[in-house]
Amino acid sequence: MIEIKKATDKDIKTLSIVSSKAFYVPHKDVIPKDIMDNYIRTNFNEENLLKEISNPEFQYYLLYKNDVLAGFSKIIINSKNIHIKEENVTKMERLYLLEEFYGTGLGQQLFDYILKLAKQQNQKGIWLYVWIKNYRAIDFYKKVGFKKIADYYFPISETETRINDVLYLEF
Repeated sequence: MIEIKKATDKDIKTLSIVSSKAFYVPHKDVIPKDIMDNYIRTNFNEENLLKEISNPEFQYYLLYKNDVLAGFSKIIINSKNIHIKEENVTKMERLYLLEEFYGTGLGQQLFDYILKLAKQQNQKGIWLYVWIKNYRAIDFYKKVGFKKIADYYFPISETETRINDVLYLEF
């Protein structure tokens, strides 16, 4: 059984674990361990996630498969991007799935849910950053209609950045 629900403070502990694991897999072979550990510790700790979930600008949606948290998405409605002329656009900051759920269609189901939410909130499109070597994610985003519109240097630490594509799906 598949269930998608909005995250609450009761979900923080599990969300922290899933966030860390889901980020680690596509980046483990290219980000040095100390930088990876610091990024995960800083961004996916329970305190930070609770702060984000409590912020009305951020919307976290959790995807469960048979009562197991398989992945989640974080979106920001009406989040402008300098490369997009439309004003009412959603930033999809995260669409994460645990590795054991790759290839099951769950990522598509979660994305479809986010797409429907964005359209219901009168958005004109969705944009995101994706690391240029996250080939699985890039293939998925292209398959659902995203187009590359720019490059972005994503700060992974105080001293390192990773080149990301800025992708946009207009609707």
